[in-house]
Amino acid sequence: MTQTTTPSRRPPRAAKPNGQWKIDGPTPLNANEELKQADDGLNVRERIETIYAVHGFDSIDPDDLHGRFRWWGLYTQRAQGIPGGKTATLEPHELEDEYFMLRVRIDGGALSTEQLRVIGQISRDFARDTADITDRQNIQLHWVDIVNVPEIWRRLEAVGVHTTEACGDVPRVILGSPVAGIAKDELIDPTPVIQEIARRYIGNPQFSNLPRKYKTAITGHPSQDVVHEINDFALVGVQHPELGTGYDLWVGGGLSANPRLGERLGAFVTPGQAPDVWEAVTSIFRDYGYRRLRNRARLKFLLADWGPEKFRQVLQEEYLGYELPDGPPAPKPEQAGDHSGVHEQHDGKYYIGLTAPAGRVSGSILLALAELVEAQGSRRLRTTPHQKIIALDIPGEHVRRFTDAAAALGLDAFPGLVKRSAIACTGIEYCKLAIVDTKDTTIDAVRQIEARLSDHQGRLPKALSLHVNGCPNSCARVQTADIGLKGQLITNQDGEHVPGFQVHLGGTLAGVENGEAGLGRTVRGLKIAADELPAYVTRVLGSYSRHSADGESFATWAHRAEDGELS
Repeated sequence: MTQTTTPSRRPPRAAKPNGQWKIDGPTPLNANEELKQADDGLNVRERIETIYAVHGFDSIDPDDLHGRFRWWGLYTQRAQGIPGGKTATLEPHELEDEYFMLRVRIDGGALSTEQLRVIGQISRDFARDTADITDRQNIQLHWVDIVNVPEIWRRLEAVGVHTTEACGDVPRVILGSPVAGIAKDELIDPTPVIQEIARRYIGNPQFSNLPRKYKTAITGHPSQDVVHEINDFALVGVQHPELGTGYDLWVGGGLSANPRLGERLGAFVTPGQAPDVWEAVTSIFRDYGYRRLRNRARLKFLLADWGPEKFRQVLQEEYLGYELPDGPPAPKPEQAGDHSGVHEQHDGKYYIGLTAPAGRVSGSILLALAELVEAQGSRRLRTTPHQKIIALDIPGEHVRRFTDAAAALGLDAFPGLVKRSAIACTGIEYCKLAIVDTKDTTIDAVRQIEARLSDHQGRLPKALSLHVNGCPNSCARVQTADIGLKGQLITNQDGEHVPGFQVHLGGTLAGVENGEAGLGRTVRGLKIAADELPAYVTRVLGSYSRHSADGESFATWAHRAEDGELS
């Protein structure tokens, strides 16, 4: 008799650990985590100063070059002449030059004319007169030789500016309202909170090994001017009916290839609590953040799995030790948050928001701007999350003289519809990840588009954001723009591979036009060549003019429009 046997069932496979320190322990699960645990990125500064700057580029340890240098704001830049088609096929050492991008960290965007002058002179002396204002309120320089970095640091730090943790798996620059402490309609000045967080925690080894980068934004202005929905941690000024003025707490925002808007925890934070709450949320990310896979290592993935209620519970019970009171959401903004143009301050003087073409300036322009601001009796400026720079404290009788002189420098206080909110990432000019050119493409396209729109007889939107990115990582926030363009190689009608863009339409952050934030939509197959950009934008604006309802914003229309109206 044949005996039949029942196959034994295998026990269920254990889930792979996510690398959460509080659950799985601190054992590194990938090469990046091994590198960070082997030596804190903050420690590389000593080697830069005593070894690499002395002996030159060839003396740099590869682990430092491609990892820890970021903790001090340094990335190798792209070697010149490498086409976008090679970006995904070459190794990092084949793409990189022996020069660096250096990111100057400017928490809250606050600069004195002395600091701006020092940055401008560094650009002239050590960076081939390059300078870009970023959409994170930083200033980036290019063509930096490692031998000059210690002298650059010495000059920056002598005037209170630094590059500490400007890049890397650390708390990046703290975005702050560019009109903090000066706007007539400000709810609360976030400057003390920003300064205290920076004083306590930036450069602190307690937070120098996070799962990935960590972004902070804090504003007390009703325009909600710090793109809070796409930051890991954000505080938005709000009036509590019983507790007075404080902040509404948001967590878990981020874009890149997996965009997710942040969420309110429904908690009210007083100014005195704010630094401690920042420490607690950041500690949750450090201790519970996913470290096994870097493409899931941002806080947004943990929030997606936990949900805001559990996140708030862990925050209060495990880290704060007390409950935060419930609080109201901030009201819908009633004005644009880019601060472009001329605005009266609470003291009767004026602040003037200046638009540089796609954030592109130069050391010479920065030096001239510092002189110009001082000539009006002012000493203060602010960078913005919209690639602008704001001059503060301009007397009313000097406003016209100032705006005319700034325009002569290429800094426009009264930009056109498209130029005003056009931003672009670094692009293939310097970035090893990029596939297409962005800065020059955007600057040229804006010029052409606005020339074509000058004769346009239809209805145009009151505001329009055009964001151009050189790769899928969304440094230029393409998913939150009215028209967002993500760089890629496309095939044209002749079968040639040419630089182009995938089109995102109808994205928005909280603002006067749409109120609620939302991600843009993509239309199947809608891709445009880079040289077709001006014609496409003009065409889609014409379609909006013909088909939108009275008072309908571009973003609202783009989400309901038929595909054919958007192509």
